[in-house]
Amino acid sequence: MKNDPKSAYNLLTIVGPTASGKTGFAVALAKAFNGEIISGDSRQLYRGMDIGTGKDLQEYTAEGTPVPYHLIDIVDAGYKYNVYEYQRDFIAAFEDISRRNKLPLLCGGTGLYIEAVLKGYKLVNVPKNTALRQKLEPHTLTELEAILKTYKTLHNSTDTDTKRRAIRAIEIADYYREHEIDNTEYPAISPLIIGVSIDRELRRKKISHRLKSRLDEGMIEEVKTLLDKGISPEDLIYYGLEYKFVTQYVTGEISREDMYASLEIAIHQFAKRQMTWFRGMERRGFKIHWIDVTMPLEARIEKVKVLFNGTV
Repeated sequence: MKNDPKSAYNLLTIVGPTASGKTGFAVALAKAFNGEIISGDSRQLYRGMDIGTGKDLQEYTAEGTPVPYHLIDIVDAGYKYNVYEYQRDFIAAFEDISRRNKLPLLCGGTGLYIEAVLKGYKLVNVPKNTALRQKLEPHTLTELEAILKTYKTLHNSTDTDTKRRAIRAIEIADYYREHEIDNTEYPAISPLIIGVSIDRELRRKKISHRLKSRLDEGMIEEVKTLLDKGISPEDLIYYGLEYKFVTQYVTGEISREDMYASLEIAIHQFAKRQMTWFRGMERRGFKIHWIDVTMPLEARIEKVKVLFNGTV
């Protein structure tokens, strides 16, 4: 199916919590719509962080044909990529795909990144605020999250599972409160947003199964390799979730049993925060069409085609 010039949409967006099957669905849709995928995941950007981020690059093939993807493996692990850079890189990918008469498909679970590009927020590269960081450092993570909620500007509450990430989020929010941001050109984006709906118990089972699989596939060895390459434990812990707890285990800070139990709980909590963000997007005016992941794949694709072509 070619990108329909009559459609009201020029971007197909697939969102959902971790372990919901977003990637496989997006790949199938890319094949059906003659499209290319733009990742909306804040961790899959990093080279060498493969198992822990669930890149599953082998999934980017539909019926034996590779599906092109963008914004995966674009910076080195250890770098602190931010939403400003993501918006810039997303625009470049979106315009490149569109120029070639392909349909861009944005797929991911990082709500801040996705909402920032869909809404066209004009972002800037927020500089480091050393004084603010020193002021915030004594606070606990819970206290930092409470401080972050006092800001009215967009911030990413799904990815503040370490103190450093929470402090950076406050630093960004504080900058936006104190500075007037210019609203310059931004490409006109008309997204059809598809949400992957998955039963909570099924999601929990898939998360637990996937965690065990990732450990079996070498997630601990991946973290050791990154540390051996000179990336500091603090930098890996900054990325949260798998990299936080596995690094703490590898460096002897926690036991393997504590690592596994804490990480499993953290991923379940992360999935809940993702869903909270997407529900918040709906309250902020985004229309998300939720499709049950247990529906047959062809039926799901057909439903998206109907929505995309405006016949419903």
